[in-house]
Amino acid sequence: MRALLIAAALFAAGPALAQAPASSAVLADAAPTSVARAIVDGAAWRCDGASCTATGGANQPATRACRRVVGRFGAVSSFSYKGVALTAEQIAACNA
Repeated sequence: MRALLIAAALFAAGPALAQAPASSAVLADAAPTSVARAIVDGAAWRCDGASCTATGGANQPATRACRRVVGRFGAVSSFSYKGVALTAEQIAACNA
């Protein structure tokens, strides 16, 4: 009986342990950005050279999140927000 209760508790905790999809961006300028860390719409962005990653963030379209990140860090060559990757056309619009 005890094993059954432990198994049930672990099964119920599974979704709580799952992590949200990560957000990432690759800056178009290969030179390191002068801003290495920033909070953008609740997402904690960290950049290491031209590669940036984030956790958290507001529920919003990836295109809007991209525009906000570009405004803070500069143009991007790739972008994904909470598991949604932007197309080349969307990235061009984001950088405009």
